[in-house]
Amino acid sequence: MGELGPADTNGILSLPWIRPERTSAGLGWDRIYLSKQRERPYRASFGPARTHQLILHLAGPVTVRRGIGSASEHSRRVPAGGLFLQPSGRELSVELGGALETLHVYLPDSAVQEAAGAPVRLADELGSVDPLLEQLVLALDGVVRDWEPGARAYADQLGALVAAQLARQHRDGRSAPAEPRPAEALTDRQFAQVRELMDARLAEPLGLAELAAATGLSVSRFSRRFKARTGLPPHRYLLRLRVDQAGLLLRTGTEPIAEIAVRCGFSHQEHLTRVLRAQLGTTPAALRRDG
Repeated sequence: MGELGPADTNGILSLPWIRPERTSAGLGWDRIYLSKQRERPYRASFGPARTHQLILHLAGPVTVRRGIGSASEHSRRVPAGGLFLQPSGRELSVELGGALETLHVYLPDSAVQEAAGAPVRLADELGSVDPLLEQLVLALDGVVRDWEPGARAYADQLGALVAAQLARQHRDGRSAPAEPRPAEALTDRQFAQVRELMDARLAEPLGLAELAAATGLSVSRFSRRFKARTGLPPHRYLLRLRVDQAGLLLRTGTEPIAEIAVRCGFSHQEHLTRVLRAQLGTTPAALRRDG
């Protein structure tokens, strides 16, 4: 599948007055698309899309009506933090009653089905609240806002978590959560294959799909089994490898700090500095001096 973009959505973002502040376009994300924008009042109908649409209201309250003219028509005063969920393959008729700042997230049904591990149908939702889903969407927006190529695995992990939360908590007719399955870990062989790929591609953007492919597992199963094996999500483990390698080179080598940063998968020296401060409470220069 190629990168997800506006052509995969139901068309709300194509309304002539919407000018996105930022989107994930051009970042190579093939399992999720994000857009941040301001919307103004409108009433319109949209055809079915091949992606699920999740809208997070960043302001409010504002009145929203959906299903206009149908037996299922209903409206709600949606507060900031409220969610709007439009499943894929369904037509949408909606009216927005006021100006609003929103985050839109779109993801293919295949991602939700993969996360669920069994057939699942998402619900139409208007004004629901899900603090975990809200934080995941905000985190995705933060990745887009402060994009670094090395964050690809983190973005993939966030997308997988969004899909899993939708499948678990926002399915149609949900009554009780599915019984948890015992956590399985990667085998020695699978883990060795992943480590070999991480070590070989330490300086390059490396997504979850590529890591999962090395093990022959789906993205969601790979993520669960990797964490069961290492205690860390793949993106955090990969970041730790990059930090360890950068620290080794800084303490024992003489290469310029900027070159070490790029060699270890960081976009530039400032990126390496931010990560070392956050992870180790130090700076590249201090590591080199103390080495």
